[in-house]
Amino acid sequence: MRGEPRTFDPNFKGPVVNRSCTDVLCFIIFILFIIGYIILGLIAWVNGDPRRVAYPTDSQGHFCGQKGTPNENKSILFYFNLFSCTSPSVMVNLQCPTTQICVSKCPEKFLTYLETQLLYKKDKNSWTYYSQFCKTPIPKSDRTLSQILMDDNCPAAIFPSKPFLQRCFPDFSTKNGTLTVGNKTMFEDGKGKTRNAGELRAAANHINKILDAKSLGMKLFEDYATTWYWILMGLIIAMLLSWIFLILLRFTAGFLFWVFMSGVIGVIGYGIWHCYKEYNNLRGQENSHLTIYDIGIQTDISMYLQLRQTWLAFMIILCILEALVILMLIFLRNRIRISIALLKEGSKAIRYVPTTLIYPVLTFIFLSICICYWAVIAVYLATSGVPIYKIIAPAGQCEHENKTCDPEIFNTTEISKACPGAQCIFAFYGGKSVYHQNIPTLQTFNLFVFLWLINFVFALGQCTLAGAFASYYWALEKPEDIPPYPLFTAFGRAIRYHTGSLAFGSLILALIQMFRIVLEYLDKRLKESQNNISKFLQCCLKCCFWCLEKAVKFLNRNAYVMIAIYGKNFCRSAKDAFNLLIRNVLKVAVMDKVTDFVLILGKILVTGCIGVLAFLLFTERLPILIEGPSLNYYWVPLLTVVIGSYLIAHGFFSVYAMCIDTLFICF
Repeated sequence: MRGEPRTFDPNFKGPVVNRSCTDVLCFIIFILFIIGYIILGLIAWVNGDPRRVAYPTDSQGHFCGQKGTPNENKSILFYFNLFSCTSPSVMVNLQCPTTQICVSKCPEKFLTYLETQLLYKKDKNSWTYYSQFCKTPIPKSDRTLSQILMDDNCPAAIFPSKPFLQRCFPDFSTKNGTLTVGNKTMFEDGKGKTRNAGELRAAANHINKILDAKSLGMKLFEDYATTWYWILMGLIIAMLLSWIFLILLRFTAGFLFWVFMSGVIGVIGYGIWHCYKEYNNLRGQENSHLTIYDIGIQTDISMYLQLRQTWLAFMIILCILEALVILMLIFLRNRIRISIALLKEGSKAIRYVPTTLIYPVLTFIFLSICICYWAVIAVYLATSGVPIYKIIAPAGQCEHENKTCDPEIFNTTEISKACPGAQCIFAFYGGKSVYHQNIPTLQTFNLFVFLWLINFVFALGQCTLAGAFASYYWALEKPEDIPPYPLFTAFGRAIRYHTGSLAFGSLILALIQMFRIVLEYLDKRLKESQNNISKFLQCCLKCCFWCLEKAVKFLNRNAYVMIAIYGKNFCRSAKDAFNLLIRNVLKVAVMDKVTDFVLILGKILVTGCIGVLAFLLFTERLPILIEGPSLNYYWVPLLTVVIGSYLIAHGFFSVYAMCIDTLFICF
């Protein structure tokens, strides 16, 4: 199982130069998938229309505000009967079961259809104003209310509204602590009922749950526009701190590790002392002699803290933990020294091959291209086809609900009589062609190739960095014997000879990740219909595939190092890496944990320093040194700086971690 160790070759000078292409079959499959992905993008681009996402769509499937259409000057969506939006079908179908039309402006006053009829002879302007909110122009208000509602041509009433996310929403305000609409708390709905502002607010809230981000988004944009240069400056400082930390590791790696371990021992020791102190203080107090078994299961955790037995158990656990840590440091001290030596050597390697610190930028560019291409294809696929209309009933109990319909003849069909109040409303874009019927399949293909490409980008980065650091390790005289441009040479070797092997390893990861996504999807769709056994089995599957993904990532990482050094195919390299790790499993575990300790400290140091400075600046607590910007939400740029600093530190330290792994395998 452990395999035979590689025999010592005194003539080995580093990464093999004379190598051949590996895993050619997987390379061909990978190229075919990429070609198919490009073709999919072209087909989606021809059939899709992202304007369908940018513009609101009326009940007929027409865009509001689109240039070159009759609705060019009507950029706002108006709902005929907002009260119907309280229907449960709103959240199920993501549509309000009422007629929606495009208008140039929102209503500014209360007016019902019956009122316009009464005022028509005296004031025709009221009808002119009202009719602009009808589907088609009506010269005069000579129809009855029942005819208007049956034809669904005009709303029964209009209310003072304001545009929000290009949609007309009631103009709510508060007067003396009471919610009002246009300074009224009660008003007629045009159908003989008196309504209050609270009912209208409840109806509007159902739509707001889908469209609630506009004002927040504007404020966030303002904050970013005000602080972008501060954010950029913070990220540059984070980059410099990360670089300085890596260079100084050559001198401070051992010190940082032993300081960290001393802190761990000290914290556990303090915990033991505190447990003993609490245990001793409870001596003689009432009921403190009871056991956990005596009081049973309690929701109030503080009851357990009043028992001496609880603190005794804590003290014993901490003593065992303290003993294990000390024994581990004593018996593994030699391996810890080797790990610290590797950390110091890794710092020297980065100093001699500084271009490796630039590679995370290249990885970021590749990832950005993949993510943007995937997102664009997903949008174009989602907006492909012709408008599809479906029946939506206010009560959500129509037997014909969610069936397709034709809005031009819907009111003359038997369905409108069988389901009073039902609407034939635009639902989505689709069609009956083979392309349109297979859009879900194409979206799945889009996601799978995206995962494959993302994993390939990471694999390419790991193999490239491994090749560069292996060149450093095998150079006898440093830096004289280090090949010129080791990073670019390693990148060229990986692309020219090992694209198939990298695609093979990333394909395995993509399949596992795709299966995990399918499990999550099934869990969301079948959540309410699952029994306890199926939930348990699904939870076990999720856990198993999560562990499998982590294990495959670890094995792939080391396999790419072997590929970079010896130029073998993926399976042979993975086998050699696995055997090497098994033969040195204890060294691997110690080195991995020591590296984790040091890199976690580095990430905390970089992110913490930048985060504290950003907090003081954005909360205007440095008026003496510098005046901070005035913001709507100071946490927006603060979180951006903190997350960005962490990602930058992670990018730098991932290069360092790859360096350590490569040096260990070479060692």
